[in-house]
Amino acid sequence: MANVIKLRKGLDIHLQGKAEETKLTLKSNGRYALVPDDFEGVTPKVVVREGDTVKAGDALFVNKQYPEVRFASPVSGKVTAVERGDRRKVLCVRVEADKEQQYADFGRHDVATMDGQAVKELLLKAGLFGYINQLPYAVSANPETEPKAIFVSALRDKPLAASFDYEVKGQEQDFLTGLQALSKMAKTYVGVGTNSILVEKLQSLNTQPSTLNNIEVTIFDGPCPAGNVGVQVNHIDPVNKGEVVWTIGDPTVVLFIGRLFNTGRVNLRRTVALCGSEVKKPCYVDMLVGEELSTLLSNSYDAGHSVRIINGNVLTGRVTTKDGYLGAHSSEITVIPEGDDADEMLGWIMPRFKQFSVNRSYFSWLCGKKAYALDARVKGGERHIIMSGEYDRVLPMDIYGEYLIKAIITGDIDRQEALGIYEVSPEDFALAEFVDSSKLELQRIVREGLNILRKENA
Repeated sequence: MANVIKLRKGLDIHLQGKAEETKLTLKSNGRYALVPDDFEGVTPKVVVREGDTVKAGDALFVNKQYPEVRFASPVSGKVTAVERGDRRKVLCVRVEADKEQQYADFGRHDVATMDGQAVKELLLKAGLFGYINQLPYAVSANPETEPKAIFVSALRDKPLAASFDYEVKGQEQDFLTGLQALSKMAKTYVGVGTNSILVEKLQSLNTQPSTLNNIEVTIFDGPCPAGNVGVQVNHIDPVNKGEVVWTIGDPTVVLFIGRLFNTGRVNLRRTVALCGSEVKKPCYVDMLVGEELSTLLSNSYDAGHSVRIINGNVLTGRVTTKDGYLGAHSSEITVIPEGDDADEMLGWIMPRFKQFSVNRSYFSWLCGKKAYALDARVKGGERHIIMSGEYDRVLPMDIYGEYLIKAIITGDIDRQEALGIYEVSPEDFALAEFVDSSKLELQRIVREGLNILRKENA
């Protein structure tokens, strides 16, 4: 039986536009791009040139610090551009896809006969290792480290999040193979939701009990952010100074790994939720990592007023445009009102039954659990930090969130370490940022603090 951990802190935000479990067939325009910024902590070194021909699975760039960490092209085709920004920063590597796809052949492998080093070498060679992250610092994993454990979260519980249970149907064997591969490198913990089909599937597919001895399933029962891999690490086996754990907060990465071992090919196809209150027909669609969004978004929403397109979910995703590309870890493309054209009589003085408030500032709390069509407005300017305990109510971790944020802002590294900065990632503060009366960009603050700490400890 799986362990059950009940969480009481957190907040479920109910929004309009959740994707229905139907799939839209999408015909790609053939334009793809791999974006280095999707892989936190990676300094890219491009290994292709404009005009080169690549196969799906061939490397487009590597991590300059660890050149053995490669990042694979999602398609075969011609490299059309290496876009650079300020100070020659690599923004993306564009590829025009062939009509008939060709794949780099890495050979099928029986995970049961492999050791951890062989698994790691195959993931590095195929360009998939970079999809694994690590704590501390919440960056792409260092292949030279030996993690004390690997944590996989198969629970998506952020607002409008895509259902992984829906995505994994028919791909259970790939998921199990991926978990087995990870478990060869370290003890692997899998976090799932209370009603997940994965617990039953893991047990039913386990024909050889010895293969899952190094895998432990934990059920997390509670509101968002129970699905955050950092929250799960905190409750199962917290990270102390000097320790390293590898994390996979995007369970589709396990499918990528499983497909590699079962087919010998790199297949970066994922099921994405097109969602948000502005979307006409919220649904799911199969897309490749790096696929251009213009085909998906061309007729999906009313362009008559200003909207915000988010590559990912509303709490942690990045703002993008129709000309953007599907992020490496994005399981949703969300479209919500921008709010810059809103015209409200009397502003905040009105009772507001149609807007959500955590502290009952609006009368909408009388309406029970209803779905809201929220826009992207912050509704206030940045202020001094108010020590009100707001963060603690939505942060189910054994840390003092408000004090940690103050330590990061003041640059007090010793105090940051004492307050548990090695255990957190920016997404853990996404809900705290949402409820914050001070209107601080908490995720940005945490990311900057982690980056400074990583340089100091290098």
